[in-house]
Amino acid sequence: VQLQASGGGLIQTGGSLRLSCVASGSVSRGNAMAWYRQAPGKQREYLALQTDSATRDNTHYADSVKGRFTISRDNNRNTVFLQMTNLKPEDTGVYYCNAVVGGRHYWGQGTLVTVSS
Repeated sequence: VQLQASGGGLIQTGGSLRLSCVASGSVSRGNAMAWYRQAPGKQREYLALQTDSATRDNTHYADSVKGRFTISRDNNRNTVFLQMTNLKPEDTGVYYCNAVVGGRHYWGQGTLVTVSS
């Protein structure tokens, strides 16, 4: 399994950004995929999860991003997205996508998001 994240960049407070993560290998629509971030000097933080994309109510969000971030998937392109709105300086960090396949966690290389005040 390989995950390739992209879409990060420098954005002003209040702006929006969409991250993408392309999955290759043994990732199917039945696998859970998630986004995490790691701010400078802090531990990696969970942000959003989408479980089996065939079921309803299959998304979950951390309180810190609920209402601002949206996780979605395009199964035809094996891609998971993170739409981020109303960005704040505290959203700055390296964003990682994650897939759980066969009980094992796989990570992408991360994409840097910097929110300027």
